[in-house]
Amino acid sequence: MTKPLFMWAGGKNKMLKHYKSLMPSSVKSYCEPFLGAGAMYIYVMNTYSPDYACINDINPDIIKIYTSIKTNLESFLIRLNTLEAIYIPKSKEDRKLYYYEVRNEHAWEYENYSSDAEEAATLYFLMKTGFNGIFQINKNTNGRYGTPSGLLNQKDKVYDRDVVQWWHNALQKTDIRCGDWKEAVKSCPDDTFFFFDPPYRESFANYGNGFTDNQLTDLIEFCDSQSSVMMSNRDDEDWFAQQNHTLNSVNFDIFYTAGRRKKTDKGFDAKKAREILLYRTINAND
Repeated sequence: MTKPLFMWAGGKNKMLKHYKSLMPSSVKSYCEPFLGAGAMYIYVMNTYSPDYACINDINPDIIKIYTSIKTNLESFLIRLNTLEAIYIPKSKEDRKLYYYEVRNEHAWEYENYSSDAEEAATLYFLMKTGFNGIFQINKNTNGRYGTPSGLLNQKDKVYDRDVVQWWHNALQKTDIRCGDWKEAVKSCPDDTFFFFDPPYRESFANYGNGFTDNQLTDLIEFCDSQSSVMMSNRDDEDWFAQQNHTLNSVNFDIFYTAGRRKKTDKGFDAKKAREILLYRTINAND
């Protein structure tokens, strides 16, 4: 399929064009322990069709979406289609009211849902209609999903049916885990290609968990022991170059926007950053 297969915004979609020439020539086993939106997972599954895959994320609500799509798709879609059918005919003003009504229900009344699939579909609806697909938690939403509403300008649908179906099919041969990355990698075969996209250093985003420099150092040590691995992050003050490892590295200058984009006389306001990729692969160019 040529169209994007992302279920929400974020991830490494824009960086993949830089990574492709460094990718391994073949992948029989794949593991992505910091899944998020799963950009690399999509690319690997479409390009290599590995025999085995393992995905992991520390956020149980995100994992509940993937698990529900894999094992209980019918119930997931019934709930999602119900929410969509109520939302689409509304005016933008009424859509906003409905969004916060559903968000409040998900935050405070989630124990009333009849199944994990119903809860997961509700969150997926919120992420598709919330601001930029971001997952933010707030105190006033019971420590659960609290992202503000998005532009609310959908025309005739909230989500792409083909995208959800693709994920359902791909996940059938994928182990889904929720927890620390160290647990996720334990059962992987020796020939596994690992892709790690841990939280950025000095990240101020609030997703309900943190990742310290000591933890990042442990991750780099693990990567250094692997034969097929990539790890991406934001490089600040050459911190990664100071770590003890034998991995290859390459930097990419990128621009990103934080929050809603602000229009200036020179275009949209964006911040410059330096992305780093640590890697060791055997590819067709070697």
